[in-house]
Amino acid sequence: PSALAPDGSAPATLSPLQPHAKLRFQRGRLIHELLLRLPDLPEAQWEKQAHRRLAREQDLEEDTRKQMVEATLAVLRQPIFAPLFGPGSRAEASIVGRGPGLPEDMVVNGSVDRLVVTESEVMVLDFKTNRPPPQTLDGVAQVYLNQMAAYRALLLGNWPDKKVRCALLWTDGPRLMELPDQILDDALRVIAGLPS
Repeated sequence: PSALAPDGSAPATLSPLQPHAKLRFQRGRLIHELLLRLPDLPEAQWEKQAHRRLAREQDLEEDTRKQMVEATLAVLRQPIFAPLFGPGSRAEASIVGRGPGLPEDMVVNGSVDRLVVTESEVMVLDFKTNRPPPQTLDGVAQVYLNQMAAYRALLLGNWPDKKVRCALLWTDGPRLMELPDQILDDALRVIAGLPS
């Protein structure tokens, strides 16, 4: 995504060396892992396997483990984005190519954390570990919007008859944030160097 930051800016993150930050980094890392691995298992096993994985983290209190499992399962079972974690979805999917609206000399070469293609739409989800994460769309770094706009353009080029929906998942929470088409259209204009 750094190649899509026109001003070279990077999102601000909390240093793991700051007081009380270690648990937030550990929590984000472990939830990221659970969100990647649990969907490969039958849903009936998700809770048991999540508890089993977190039990290996001996420095976590039991209440913290329980909260992490509940938060992770809430994301996996969120109805709108459930297909991203269901049968036929792919983890860490590579996407490469060009897309409508991107500069002619730009080839997108990226990897998304979750991807699924259904009869009517393509859904793409990218995990972000910013700590603390933004609470609103206005707080999302432009580089992330540009990145997702480029992915969406590529996927629209591959599936022109399907709607492409993009979302970010902030692992410090965790919390899903869908990115509206208009915001991604504006970001695509930024990438192309056009006035928004």
